[in-house]
Amino acid sequence: MNLQWWCSAQAIPWDWSWRPYPGVWLFVLAAAGLYGLAVRGDGTGSRRGWAIAGFLTLWIALDWPIGALGGGYLSSVHMLQYLLIALVVPALLLLGIPESTWTRFADSGARPVLRFLTHPLIALGIFQIVLIWTHLPATVDGLMASQWGSFLIDVLWLLGGVLFWWPVISPVPDRTWFGAPLKMGYLFLATVLNTMPYAFLTFGESPYYGIYELAPPVGRLTAGEDQQIAGLLMKVGGGVILWTAITTIWFRWYSREEAECPAP
Repeated sequence: MNLQWWCSAQAIPWDWSWRPYPGVWLFVLAAAGLYGLAVRGDGTGSRRGWAIAGFLTLWIALDWPIGALGGGYLSSVHMLQYLLIALVVPALLLLGIPESTWTRFADSGARPVLRFLTHPLIALGIFQIVLIWTHLPATVDGLMASQWGSFLIDVLWLLGGVLFWWPVISPVPDRTWFGAPLKMGYLFLATVLNTMPYAFLTFGESPYYGIYELAPPVGRLTAGEDQQIAGLLMKVGGGVILWTAITTIWFRWYSREEAECPAP
């Protein structure tokens, strides 16, 4: 078997023998290097901890075995990759950016572009477009067959997730009007919009993705059962992530209100 640099579909039976994917390692290391240049040694241990958790999660999602299984064997694992790369990793990386780095962002020439792209409506719209387009059967079957296509999907998920979480986590640009109630509404709207892809996958009468339907089997899962699990993962897994964020925002908001308005 030829060495692959990125996880993608392969027409070979699945086995649990480890396979190296040097492209994944280089990508994660390059992303971590760019992060290091951006923060320039700023931040506390807790901030670094969020960032390290983010890069570790990114590596786990892209490398063997999750990356290989999701690349061309199981639609359900592909969905797990989506949840990790688009919803978990971006939030962790943004939480890992120190306040001093945010201040430099605020003073940089990129501020007008950031203000436009990270407007809640724009960010949510781009995120939903990426979500829907990268889960269309034509897109999956057309791109996952090649390493470059699989790489493109992973990068789009990551960038789309960064845009999605930016209005919720980042203090730059300053949007005093987008407080805790609107942030919770923004995240709740995202859970509602996820219903369409979930229903599309879970209640489909036949498998939609040829690349997974025709893949060598892994265990006893049929392609239809695998697709249903993918849909449930999107609904339940995505809901857990988003509702955890909503609950966290609510408790922090409530605590601030209590501190500012103590009982008489």
